[in-house]
Amino acid sequence: MSNVQNFFKRYLPVVKADEGEEEELVDPQKVLREECSQEAKCASFQEKLNTCNDRVNSRSNTEETCLEEIIDYVQCVDHCVAKTLFSKLK
Repeated sequence: MSNVQNFFKRYLPVVKADEGEEEELVDPQKVLREECSQEAKCASFQEKLNTCNDRVNSRSNTEETCLEEIIDYVQCVDHCVAKTLFSKLK
């Protein structure tokens, strides 16, 4: 064993995970995004995005993108999530 490894073993604590019941961690941001995407305001943006996606996918040769629609939808969801996300963090 090298001196560096001996140093680390001797002076740095080793932390072992508790082997008791482990509850599965849930990301509060994902939960809030799902909830916010169901709200009426964001749902309308999602409907516009879905309509745009259907229109673009139905054409074989188009330069149209749904960038504006996706930005509006994500901005709506993120704005909703930002209101309560930090109060749920530990």
